[in-house]
Amino acid sequence: MARPRSAGFELQREQMLAAAALLFASQGYSASTMQQVATACGVSKASLYHYVQDKHALLAQITRGHVARLEALVAEVHAEALAPQPHFSALVLRFMQAYAHAQNEHRVLTEDVKFLAAADQRAVLQAQRRVVTAFADALAALRPDLRPRRLHKPLAMLLFGMMNWTFTWLREGGTLTHASLAPLVVALFLGGLPALHDA
Repeated sequence: MARPRSAGFELQREQMLAAAALLFASQGYSASTMQQVATACGVSKASLYHYVQDKHALLAQITRGHVARLEALVAEVHAEALAPQPHFSALVLRFMQAYAHAQNEHRVLTEDVKFLAAADQRAVLQAQRRVVTAFADALAALRPDLRPRRLHKPLAMLLFGMMNWTFTWLREGGTLTHASLAPLVVALFLGGLPALHDA
């Protein structure tokens, strides 16, 4: 019979995942050991194994959890049934706000997904594709005339190129925040779309 989980199990697990994400982001997944993860979490190695099977499972939980939260943001914005431009702006803002509080998880997602087991890697990549498709659909609603040229997904990828790498240069406590940067991303991106008429 399985040992019942304590009332604080999920909270403790989330705190451990956050500590592990910080460790992986700062020194790399390959260079990190389960003993270092346990130390970073402030628990014994035996206690750590109560929450996660091994380092591979830990990476899977971090990455799958992160993309699941991003998919939830897409669903939240979709449920608001906004007009095309406010919908697009809301997506950018929600993602930039999410990135502000998940920079470690995002770095792990962008740099360490290659270390996932095949099934977990497939699940993460499929979730990422669904997110990109949601942004592509938002762009298609703004510029349906571009649909025959099949530019919406490439444009969505260009947009993610603007947003995804902020963790490498945007520093906490600076004059810019993720939230204040979001309108700039929208303005730059939408301001450039008219140029595609003759591109």
